[in-house]
Amino acid sequence: MRLLLFFAATILSISTVSAQKSKNPSLEPVKDNPDLPRVLLIGDSISMGYTVPVRKRLEGKANIHRIPTNGGPTTRGLANIRKWLGDGNWDVIHFNWGIHDLRHMDDGKRQVEPADYEKNLRELVKHLKATGATLIWASTTPIPDPPLKPERTFGDETEYNRIAAGIMKEEGITINDLHTWISPRFKELQKPQDLHYKTEGSDYLADKVAEEIEKKL
Repeated sequence: MRLLLFFAATILSISTVSAQKSKNPSLEPVKDNPDLPRVLLIGDSISMGYTVPVRKRLEGKANIHRIPTNGGPTTRGLANIRKWLGDGNWDVIHFNWGIHDLRHMDDGKRQVEPADYEKNLRELVKHLKATGATLIWASTTPIPDPPLKPERTFGDETEYNRIAAGIMKEEGITINDLHTWISPRFKELQKPQDLHYKTEGSDYLADKVAEEIEKKL
């Protein structure tokens, strides 16, 4: 019986260590330095890619938090925004929704069609403005032509960026145009047949994100 319990405990320990190692480092919680401003990053897997390098670039200048998951489409944002914002006092919030919204589903429609994207984004901006934080909108980065791995197709990200830019201009929110920033080097920095980025690509995005955040601190 003791031997059985020993093996069970060993397996549990190995599983726990494995789970910890497999967790994306961008999702690790941040311990605040109370002397520094608090920044929240909201976004999908693209933002997860640049979270850690942004933290390194702003080390000693700001506490860089992010939502503890992939932000997904605006519908997921609306379902979770209160929980993500919590009761923290945010100085700057850098945010994006878009790639998941414009993804084609099995019926050929986009996950969130343009009219609903605009409606949802306006509602999310209301929640974000209510925090009193300085807001920065990041435009959605380019979508490569298919075939992609895994196989999927998307609508035109520039259409959604136009919708978002219109809202941000109305609301007086700073736009961090990551689409324009990465476009000249997109083919060089993207993973093959993927809308995600190599390490160098995430680092390149982090340069621009950190620069825009630092301007607002």
